[in-house]
Amino acid sequence: MNEEIHEVKCLVDNAPMLSDEGFYLQELSQPISNAVKADYAKAKVTSFICAHHLLKYRVNHVDNLINADLKQSQKINRKLTRALRDDNYDIKDVNDSLQESLTFGQKVSDAVAKFGGSWPFIFIFIVLLIVWMVINGMALFGVHFDPYPYILLNLFLSCFSTIQAPIIMMSQNRAAERDRLDYENDFHVNLKSEHELRILHAKLDHLTQNQLPHDLEVEKLQLEILGEVRTELAKLREENSKLKDKLHQKEN
Repeated sequence: MNEEIHEVKCLVDNAPMLSDEGFYLQELSQPISNAVKADYAKAKVTSFICAHHLLKYRVNHVDNLINADLKQSQKINRKLTRALRDDNYDIKDVNDSLQESLTFGQKVSDAVAKFGGSWPFIFIFIVLLIVWMVINGMALFGVHFDPYPYILLNLFLSCFSTIQAPIIMMSQNRAAERDRLDYENDFHVNLKSEHELRILHAKLDHLTQNQLPHDLEVEKLQLEILGEVRTELAKLREENSKLKDKLHQKEN
């Protein structure tokens, strides 16, 4: 406001009033000033509008800020709801899925792979080899069915390895299938989490970059209006006091 109080005319109704009873357009925020100029083509930055008519534009500006924030929040919420609804992939329990489809051969291959990859199997196999070689090498109890260089033992070991290897590979294939299902679950979980985090970040950005400044602007307008109301009340009290003094003087 100008420091010197003088008489001006309101842009809206051309009513004469004092300069402390309103604002010049250049003193108003850009959105409110633009709204006034949109309604009155002849308005300039030096035009004056009284507080009474300015209140309507302030209230409209507050409503526009609130509605804009509400629409943006609803838009983000719809995106989040749609993302949750469209992601219809069911997370699978890998163990249950594989256990339900397990055949007898797969059970045998798992048992063979589990036992063949353990220390008990190694110890038992070593003991059997030693016993075989001792019996045939030293001809204990007159037994001498596979003399050195233990050709029958080599044949047995070759056959055993030939049979054991594909059985273990069967179990490894099932382990690879388990890993594939785990990777698939992890991929969908990560994809869903990333999508939701992006939307939540957008909502947080909206709160910090738009809604919070709008809230501060609304609070600022509220304080300005409360200050003007307080000023008007002070003027009314002063005028009321003057009238009481005049009445008191007349009575005396």
